[in-house]
Amino acid sequence: MSASYLAVLRAPGAARLLPAALFGRLSYGTLPLSLLLATAAGTGSYPRAGWLTALFSAVGVLLFPTRAGLVDRYGPRRTLPPMATGYAAVLLALAAATWRPGTPYPVLLALAAAAGTLAPPLGPVTRAQWSVLAADPELRRRAYSLDTVAEELLYVTGPLLAGLLAAAARPAAGILLSAALALGGTLALAAVARPVTATGTAAPPARTGTRHLLGRARQPLAAAAGAGAGLAAFSLLAVVFAGRHGNPADVAWVEAALAAGSATGGLLLGAADWRAPAATRLTLLTAALTAALALTALAPTLPALTAVAALAGLAVAPTLTTAYLLTDELAAPTERTRAGAWVNSSFNAGSSTATALTGTLLGHLPLTTCLLLTATPPLAALALRRRTRNP
Repeated sequence: MSASYLAVLRAPGAARLLPAALFGRLSYGTLPLSLLLATAAGTGSYPRAGWLTALFSAVGVLLFPTRAGLVDRYGPRRTLPPMATGYAAVLLALAAATWRPGTPYPVLLALAAAAGTLAPPLGPVTRAQWSVLAADPELRRRAYSLDTVAEELLYVTGPLLAGLLAAAARPAAGILLSAALALGGTLALAAVARPVTATGTAAPPARTGTRHLLGRARQPLAAAAGAGAGLAAFSLLAVVFAGRHGNPADVAWVEAALAAGSATGGLLLGAADWRAPAATRLTLLTAALTAALALTALAPTLPALTAVAALAGLAVAPTLTTAYLLTDELAAPTERTRAGAWVNSSFNAGSSTATALTGTLLGHLPLTTCLLLTATPPLAALALRRRTRNP
C-alpha cells in the first residue's frame, strides 16, 4: 500500500499540489462550526445561527457547479484568485460583524449568502489537477483515493481547530483563520495548477454542456446523492440512539468509527488492483453501503451500532472516490472541474434533504424503522442504475 501511494506523491507536480490543496480545503472544515458559534454569540440565538449557516451552505451548493464551470472555461489561474480574494474579504467582514453583538441579523444573512456565492471550488479543481498529473488510470485511482481520505480527515480536524479557537479566544477567530486558509491555499493552488487536457482514458464525449453531462453521469451522481442522504440520516439517528442508550455525546464514538472505517476503505481501494470497470465497482460499493446501513436497524446497543458504523464506513470513501472517477471518465476534458462539482452538489443535496425528512419521520415512526430507512437512498440509486442499463 505504501508503495502505491508513494507513486502518487512522486508524480511530477504532486509535491506542490497536495499541500496547497489541503491547506485551502481545511478552511471548509473550520468555517461551519466557527460561523455557527460566532453567529450564536453575536445574536444570542442558536436558531438564527442555524439558519444563517444553512443559508451559507445552500447558496454554496447551488452555485458550486457554476463556479466550477467558470474554472473549466477560463482556467484556475484566472478564476481562483478573484474568487479567493472576494471570499476572504467577505469572511473578514463576517468576523468583524460577529466579533461583538449588535450587528443586524439581515446584514449577517447577506454576508453569509455572499460568502456562499464566492467560495472557491477547491475539491473539484484539485481532482481535475490529479487527472492531469496522474495520466495512468491506476495511478489516478490511487490519487483520487488519497485525495478523498485526506479531505475526510480535514473535515474531522477542522471542527477541532474551530472548537479550540472558540475556547481559547472567541468563535469569530475561527472565521479569521478560515479566511487566511482559504486565501493562502487557493492562491497556492492557482499558482501550481496546470491546464486540463485529455488523459486518453476514453474518447471525449461528442456533446458537452450541463444537460449532456448530467445525462452521462446519472449513475455516479445518483450514487453520491444516495450516499449523502443515507449517511446524513444515519448521523442524525445515531444522536437519538445514543441519547436513548446513555448520553447523546457518546455519538462521537459512532462518528469516529464511521470516519475510521471510511479512511481505511479509501486507502484499501487505492492500494488494490481492480479489474472491474468503475461502473461495476460503483454498483458493488453502493450495494455494500446499502446493506451496512440496513444492518444498523439490528443494533441492540451503542457498541454494536459503533461496530456497524465502522463496517458502513468501509464503503463510504470508496463509493465517493469511484463516483468521482467515473464522472471524470464520462466528462469531456473541458468540463472535468464542473463534473466533480456536480458530484459534490449531489452528495450535499442528498444530505440536506435527508436531514430534513429524517427529523419529520422521527415524530411518526419508531427509531428502528427510521434506521432501516437509511438504506433507502442508496438502494434507490441502485434501482436507477438498473433502469439505466435496462430501459
